Amino acid sequence: MSRIGNFLDRKIVTKDVGEQTYISWREALSYAMGRGAQGMSTSMTASKYVNFFITDVLHIDSGHASNIRLFCGIFDAINDPVMGVLVDKTRTKYGKMRPYIKFAPYFVSLFMLMFFIGNDKLSYGLKLALTVFAFVGLDVTYTAFDVPMGALAFSMTPNGTERTKLYGIASIGRMILGAIPTALVAFAAWLPYFNTHLDKAYLTAAVASAVFIVILTRFTFRNTKERLEHHDEVPGVKECLRLLFSNRPLLMLFLGNILFVLIKVPEQASFYYVYDSLFNAKYNGLLEIAKAPGSVLAALFVPMIVEKLGERSDSKKFYQACCVLGVLINGAYGLSTYGGIMKKPDGTPVSLLTGALVIAFTFFATFPLEFKNLMQKEMEAETVDYVEYRSGRRVEGTMLSIMSFTGKLEGTLSSFITLKTLNFTNRVKHTSDVPTVQNRQTQWALFLMTTAVPALGYLLMLIPIHFYNITGRSHREMMAEILRRRQMTADAAAGNEPNEGDNAHGE
Repeated sequence: MSRIGNFLDRKIVTKDVGEQTYISWREALSYAMGRGAQGMSTSMTASKYVNFFITDVLHIDSGHASNIRLFCGIFDAINDPVMGVLVDKTRTKYGKMRPYIKFAPYFVSLFMLMFFIGNDKLSYGLKLALTVFAFVGLDVTYTAFDVPMGALAFSMTPNGTERTKLYGIASIGRMILGAIPTALVAFAAWLPYFNTHLDKAYLTAAVASAVFIVILTRFTFRNTKERLEHHDEVPGVKECLRLLFSNRPLLMLFLGNILFVLIKVPEQASFYYVYDSLFNAKYNGLLEIAKAPGSVLAALFVPMIVEKLGERSDSKKFYQACCVLGVLINGAYGLSTYGGIMKKPDGTPVSLLTGALVIAFTFFATFPLEFKNLMQKEMEAETVDYVEYRSGRRVEGTMLSIMSFTGKLEGTLSSFITLKTLNFTNRVKHTSDVPTVQNRQTQWALFLMTTAVPALGYLLMLIPIHFYNITGRSHREMMAEILRRRQMTADAAAGNEPNEGDNAHGE
């Protein structure tokens, strides 16, 4: 036990990176558990699973389903800046983020169960009303958990190398724990009973998620610390919008995230793609396996690359490289699978060769996606540092909520695009848990949404990120000045004289 204790108390970054380090493995793993709880929630309710549940388990019309995702999603996204301001105004003995991490998961779990109980035997109107009510409740309560959870990482350490490693550890936790409940849905076609009772697979997964969300977040609440100072004066919602347009690096990330909607479309269309294009529901589980290594490898190699490069590390260049790789992989995906998917006889599964190509490209497509997502976490933290450098105020909750706002829009708009497209092409809903032959318009839509659309998204994302104006060198200089100002403030509070020539802004 002493060995385990010694390991948990050891710092996650032991190499000299030119800055003080703070985070132990105990704290990092506890934070990762909270991220895992988030993964359990989002993998069930903010992805392809919920779309298929609404249209093909509850049998709600895809046009109505697209409107539910759009309007509930917009309402959910608007909540984020409000929640961010509320977090930044919170002052308790637990800190300003951890109180929400303690209580919000109970309500997230409650609404998750309410949503996935969804009785298909109710009248259509009542079924529609209950679905909207549960979805809105789930959105609101998850926001109260999500924004503080993301903002907490910004406050745990000012060290960029340490933050990147923390994000990597948390990413692995989120991937592994988040995959547990959804594996039951993905592999339902392989399992007795669940292969003909997909609704029960969803409900069982929701119950498991609800229980573990509460348990896992207890570790995050108890073992993490908020270390960075917070000011009493925080911006309101209107100032958040002004802050967005006056903070150039944040605006560029915001625009990049809006374009990232196109890259999220294949995820939202995935279940339909397997059922209606590959014509074999068993591929759902295989594709989930193919996606899994991307998160793990990103979590392992991104921090390693950043630590290895040291002062030469530059998050902007890393982001750009991921976008170029994304264009190439998705383009090759479309070219190599076109014949096997679009030219096969209707109503027949794809060949083993085409299926193998789909699995292989699904595997490779996760690399630019997950590597970019992990590096963007550090870029978001850089924008928080940028605001403190420019204004002297540190507002993790507000800044995180702006990025969370775009994250919610990604899921909302990508779902809306997917469902509206399927509705426009007159996709036929399944009357049972077996594939149904679709028309050519639907087949073409699913193929393009899986291959060409994400390639276009990566290409367009290169435009705003070109104007992101924080480099690795400028961020290090910025942090040195921020820490110098904090030390001056601490010296002044202690009654010490500042060094000659210094002032509050380092001028």
